[in-house]
Amino acid sequence: MDAEVDLGTNTREAGTGSAPHPCRTPRRAARPGALVRALALSCHPGPVVAVTTLTLALAVTAGHGAGRCLLLTAAVLTGQLSVGWCNDAYDARRDIATGRRDKPVAAGTVGEGTVWAGAFGALALCVPLSLACGALAGTAHLIAVAAAWAYNLRLKATPLSWLPYAIGFAGLPALVSLSLPGSPWPAWWAACAGALLGVGAHLADVLPDIRADLATGVRGLPHRLGAAGTRLLLPVPLVAASVVLTLGPQGRPGMGAVLVPLAAGSIAVTGLVLGRRREKAPFVGAVAVAALDVGLLMAHGTGVT
Repeated sequence: MDAEVDLGTNTREAGTGSAPHPCRTPRRAARPGALVRALALSCHPGPVVAVTTLTLALAVTAGHGAGRCLLLTAAVLTGQLSVGWCNDAYDARRDIATGRRDKPVAAGTVGEGTVWAGAFGALALCVPLSLACGALAGTAHLIAVAAAWAYNLRLKATPLSWLPYAIGFAGLPALVSLSLPGSPWPAWWAACAGALLGVGAHLADVLPDIRADLATGVRGLPHRLGAAGTRLLLPVPLVAASVVLTLGPQGRPGMGAVLVPLAAGSIAVTGLVLGRRREKAPFVGAVAVAALDVGLLMAHGTGVT
């Protein structure tokens, strides 16, 4: 990413004779367009778009009207933005230490304080938007957002690093279902599959950064397993989600109850085998299984009709 102002630790501030703090706001104000771009990159746009889109799809399949779909999507979008910005702002010093020039705060294209302001601003919007979906639905979503913040601030460096992801992804079907008239709980298999997808997302998200994280003292579950162990474990919760999503919604298991989990398992195993020669193969296989799971979840919805 092109940095508008290079704030390397060897740069000297004019007239002071001292090196600037690496997370200090850039000395020259960024153009509005550049600032917006830096904030967009800093929010972790991939996960933000993926989770928000999944919520919208679940809301549509659950039978929500256009207005309620928009409200649910806005609640999740603001929650995801707050989590993404919190992550980048809190990790700024660690990102600088490991040379993460792809991170806007570490690269100096946006100030740490600006990203923190975005995180708290998005969180302030998320609270009323979530509660507008209903007391139970809003509480369920805010618990998921709180778990994600807890991950950023503490749990990512502990053996429980997987838990916030499980809570967060299980909370999506809960938010959508509890927003319906009568506030029905989602089917067990929808919440269970969401939690399993969350665990898989955590393993996939951390895998590329294990070495850099270990260098700065982060020791979550994937870091304790190591890169090889994480690659082996990555397909397990995703294939388990395929099984749950295939068997759970059906009163009488049909041919799909065998074929779908078999296909998911075959994709995962193929990725692991190819991984002996191609390092990214297990990850690609896991992504394919995750895509299958998301398709199944969108097809079945929350289990409430």
